[in-house]
Amino acid sequence: MSSEHMIPEEPSTSDEAGSAALEFIAVGVLLLVPLVYLIVALGTIQEQALGVEAAARHLARTLSLAPEAEAGALRAQQVLDGVATEYGIDPAELDVDMSCAPVAAPCPSAGATVTVVVRARVHLPGVPAVLGLDDAAAVAVEGIAVQKVSRLWGAS
Repeated sequence: MSSEHMIPEEPSTSDEAGSAALEFIAVGVLLLVPLVYLIVALGTIQEQALGVEAAARHLARTLSLAPEAEAGALRAQQVLDGVATEYGIDPAELDVDMSCAPVAAPCPSAGATVTVVVRARVHLPGVPAVLGLDDAAAVAVEGIAVQKVSRLWGAS
């Protein structure tokens, strides 16, 4: 046969076979990993935010319903330990502040308004404790609760 009657060959596509699926999987994994981490991190933050809110609410209620200040302090510590355990909060990370209005009265006292503030720092999962990275990647959460103490409080 002469060269003028030859049909030109099509370029081979075998080099590209299957690469679209491979690219889709690679990009999918690259996008999925940060998304899963974000969901886990937000879940951890939300859990501890709910924990400090519950701790503040229960502590204020416990202090206002206790028969006296000493019993209230003991019950408050038990409540704080229970809430920390339930919500997976490190008790050493909790910072609890209590104040009463009016300021001149001892806290808690009959007729006072007790304000309890509970703060914690949530360390993000997977952040190593090397060079203080875990502290730099921590989120502060806070819960505040206010409870009125009965004017008959402490009268036995």
